[in-house]
Amino acid sequence: MRGEVLHYDEDQGFGFITGADGNRYTLAREDLRREASVAGGTTVEFQPAGGRARDVFSIRAQPGSAPADASTATAAPSQAGNAPAARPPQHFGRSAEQSPAESAGLWNYFWLGLTENYFNFAGRARRKEYWGYCLFWTIALIVVVGIGVFIDGVMGNTAELPAVTVGLFGLFLLATALPWFGLNVRRLHDIGLTGWLFLLFLIPTFGTVIILIFALIPTQARENQWGPVPAGVRV
Repeated sequence: MRGEVLHYDEDQGFGFITGADGNRYTLAREDLRREASVAGGTTVEFQPAGGRARDVFSIRAQPGSAPADASTATAAPSQAGNAPAARPPQHFGRSAEQSPAESAGLWNYFWLGLTENYFNFAGRARRKEYWGYCLFWTIALIVVVGIGVFIDGVMGNTAELPAVTVGLFGLFLLATALPWFGLNVRRLHDIGLTGWLFLLFLIPTFGTVIILIFALIPTQARENQWGPVPAGVRV
């Protein structure tokens, strides 16, 4: 999404952006993709994540056309020898090697789902984010159930009433329900569909299969009404 920097405090590494949708988003230093800092009034592109702007980079003006004045064109070669060679644009922070989304591992997607994206039903989620979250959610569930089974065994709870296992299982599902719902809504947005289609999940068996098929569809390779193409997706 395109927006404009309202204010950015370089010392604090914090600021605000007004998006093209009219909403205000917070900006932190680690959200800058290319620059070390941005000035107020700078036009930027960013990826909205709830009320926060991520993967922010400024949109610089393209170089002007070559001067039409012949005298200027003649003088340019004589000045070129004294002028220092143009330096390639430098990248800072996390983006020195890769953009954050490209360097993010599957674990990062799971952790962001439980933290920054816990209540996030806006924006888009690429397939890598979806299946990365699913992978570590499953691993975490196995660990939680394993702990419950171990404690039940130590306490001598019978197999008919493994109270600790059932309790931990239920708490885990409740704790991860909202980020799971939000992730599915953002995945539907990513393929150009409304998030309300996630309600198909309530239909036994059939709904689950439909949601699974949606999760396998590639990212829509253009900006849509829910935001730009997620960073790191090759289009």
